[in-house]
Amino acid sequence: MFRGNHPTRVDEKGRLKLPAEFKRRVDELYGPQFYITSKDGKRAEIYPLKEWEKIEAKLAAIPSMNPAKKKFLDVTNYYGQAAEMDAQGRLLVPLLLRETAQVAGEVVVFGVQTFLEVVNHDLFKAEMDAAPMTEADQVALSEFGL
Repeated sequence: MFRGNHPTRVDEKGRLKLPAEFKRRVDELYGPQFYITSKDGKRAEIYPLKEWEKIEAKLAAIPSMNPAKKKFLDVTNYYGQAAEMDAQGRLLVPLLLRETAQVAGEVVVFGVQTFLEVVNHDLFKAEMDAAPMTEADQVALSEFGL
């Protein structure tokens, strides 16, 4: 399980050095293969390949003509690329995604249970300030026992 937030950077060549805590988890459970994509172009999502394959298995059960499936595959393939972590614990973030999500230089890496999210810190903070968690959000989550 990935959790928490770890500031780091994406270097001039587009490589993200995984924060030590996340790298340790990857080494323990997953290995060096990843799928990097986005569902909105604002956040890079880094899936250990084993976790992405679980999503693909669920997608395989959905009819190919389903418009939501088609849209999901279109966007995740548009932004997506397979990646392999190098010996220094770095992953190359796809150029299109780096540019669209503005993930270069200082970024924040969030643990989102089974994958990692990489965001531009300033853009994320502005988005969070513009749409903070509300009482209605908390009530909706309480319906799930949170």
